[in-house]
Formats: sequence, structure tokens, C-alpha cells
Amino acid sequence: MKQTKNLVTSGMCVALAIVLPMAFHMIPDAGKVFLPIPVLLCGLLCGPVYGLGCGILAPLLSHLFTGMPPTAILPSMLCELAAYGMLSGILIRVIRTKWNLLNLYTALIGAMICGRIINGVLNALIFNAGKYSMEMWLTASFLQAIPGIVIQLALIPLLILALQKARLADRAGATRV
Repeated sequence: MKQTKNLVTSGMCVALAIVLPMAFHMIPDAGKVFLPIPVLLCGLLCGPVYGLGCGILAPLLSHLFTGMPPTAILPSMLCELAAYGMLSGILIRVIRTKWNLLNLYTALIGAMICGRIINGVLNALIFNAGKYSMEMWLTASFLQAIPGIVIQLALIPLLILALQKARLADRAGATRV
């Protein structure tokens, strides 16, 4: 039953990760600002394997169905989102304090930072080798992303806590049976 619930939850997260960017791209430059909430949510709720799958499937299916992200940035985005999903799932399971909210924020912030670092390293070494600078990475990963980061830090814990209150997720973030 737990695997079925995780599969359905991750499927819904993939669907949200396809639909939400379509809405945000109607607003100029919003695609750069609003970040992958469904992928992080999937990792926190369903674990690292489902989070990784969501992080891979979401940009790939979105590209196939909508053309977003563009082919040029698809590989880098696929790696970054896969890292977000997997790392949020790993961190929520290994970080254990007596405060649920601290566990959640630590896992979320850790996944967000590591995903950005992975994206920067891959862009610098593989995807945009020789054309990618520290300044470009800091601007894209942090300065332009500040509104999205704030939204993620406010919205994701609220969603998780609401799901826990409704008894759809346990205290560690894993979906209940």
C-alpha cells in the first residue's frame, strides 16, 4: 500500500512539475524565479528514489509535451532536478532532531544548496564548459532565484505540515500507509 501511495504521490508531483511551469511562463521571467517545488516535495514525501524519478521525469516529460525547458538547458535542468528530488529524500531521512520543522527546513535547505552546486559544477565542466563563470552561477542560482527560494521555504513546509495534520504524511515526511 505504501508503494502505491508513493507512486501516486510522485505521479501527481510530476504532473504539477509539468503544469506549474506552463502557468509561470505566462509571466515574463517567472520561469527563472519560481523553482521546482513539486520535485522537492516529492523527495520529502516519498523518499530519494521517487524524488530522483520525479526529478528526471518532470523536465523530460515537460520538454516532450510543452517544449519547456528548451533542449539547450534540458540536460543541466534534468541533473539539477534529479539532485533536488534525491537529496531532499535522503536528507529528510537522515536528519533527526526532536523538532520536525527543523528536520524539514534542514533537509529542504540542504537539498536546495546541493542541487545548485551540482548544477553549477555540471554547467562549468560539461554543459557550458568555458562559457560558465562563478558570476553567472551566483546570479542564476541565487540572485534571480531569491523570490523562488523564499516561496519554497514558506510553501513547502506548510504543505508538509498540512499533509501531516491530515495524517497523509508521517513526522519524518514519508507518506503513511
